Amino acid sequence: MPKIRNSINDIILFRCPGCGCAHGVSNQWQYNGNHDSPTITPSIRVRAAKWPTDDEQARILAGEKIKLLPTICHSFVTDGKIQYLSDCTHELAGQTVELPEWD
Repeated sequence: MPKIRNSINDIILFRCPGCGCAHGVSNQWQYNGNHDSPTITPSIRVRAAKWPTDDEQARILAGEKIKLLPTICHSFVTDGKIQYLSDCTHELAGQTVELPEWD
């Protein structure tokens, strides 16, 4: 099964086990075209807010203002593996793991 998907507008998508969601890059990145053993350069940095917990979502829906913590995912994708850099805010910071396949 492939580890990369192409979406509308030539966005290249891969599943990030560190964040638990997909990340995408545009044609500004270089991609080797191999869906099974992809390499994407340069590095990919995703900045977002931490997804709210069920409790936080309930509090937001009740009108409470919640400050969501910022997150960073910074990685290299090389030969089908994702190398997480040390500035990641998730538990895979500093580790290299296989990119998961798309179901």
